Amino acid sequence: MTTTQEEQPLIPYRSVQNYFATWESRAGYKLVLGGTRHHGYYKAGTRMPFPINPALRRMEDHLYNTLDLPKGSEVLDAGCGVGHVAMYFARKGLRVRGIDLVENHILWAERDIKAQGLDSQVSVRVGDYHHLDHISDTSLDGVFTMETFVHANDGRKVLNEFFRVLKPGGTLALYEYWHVSDQEIPSDVPKHILESAKRVNKYGAMPTGELLTKGVLRNWLKEQGFVDVEETDLSENIAPMSFFFYLLGYIPFLIISFFGLQQYFVNTEAGVQGYRGLKRGLWGYASYKAKKPLGDTNTSDTGLRRR
Repeated sequence: MTTTQEEQPLIPYRSVQNYFATWESRAGYKLVLGGTRHHGYYKAGTRMPFPINPALRRMEDHLYNTLDLPKGSEVLDAGCGVGHVAMYFARKGLRVRGIDLVENHILWAERDIKAQGLDSQVSVRVGDYHHLDHISDTSLDGVFTMETFVHANDGRKVLNEFFRVLKPGGTLALYEYWHVSDQEIPSDVPKHILESAKRVNKYGAMPTGELLTKGVLRNWLKEQGFVDVEETDLSENIAPMSFFFYLLGYIPFLIISFFGLQQYFVNTEAGVQGYRGLKRGLWGYASYKAKKPLGDTNTSDTGLRRR
């Protein structure tokens, strides 16, 4: 399976590209998470986050089991980063097509795919999940995101594209954040935590994340025609890693807050204030599984589902 680059110009989602291009993002993801870009999975009640790598693999296994596809199935990794999850799934027998907005991520992924001899199982390209024009209707067995759907400019359009490219009976799996609505925020929550959440969404380039109050994504999936929608809360399962980010960023966060530099260190602020918000139940983490109905092949000339 060859690796290719997107030939058509991308819509310039510079906020996402700029976020991943910062030295904080590049160094943090590489040094702290070994290049992966997702939380780890821990048994409920676990306090300490170590060791990190097994927890990351457990989250990937959780996603793999959620997809529940036979070997040889073809799936889309929508926001593949440097290809860690795509390669892990390939070693488990899936055929994976990965797309990502960041060209450096794709170059890194191509290098590692070749080095690990997975060229026949994994292909990656620069691409935008709002516009999957290079993928035929009803051609994939599965589609998944791992903490990337929050970066969408138009979440409903992305879901519509996922629906279009899935085969009837195909599986969609999304692992994403949710947060409570403004009306549900307790009156005693400090203002600085709420201000931090707004900055993290803005400078972390998460416009859809800002819209995902609890239950919204489940409803969007149903609106787009998906069936058998399942939402599983994993907030307790990611808490140890959130605690790790809190410990790692606490002292740097004090310094950047003193100088008013939070917008330049969005991951540090997210690590510290995110853990505080998680403990208060202001946000959480969930997996979503949905199916395209059997026998549903309806798409319009523009690729949008007939409603």
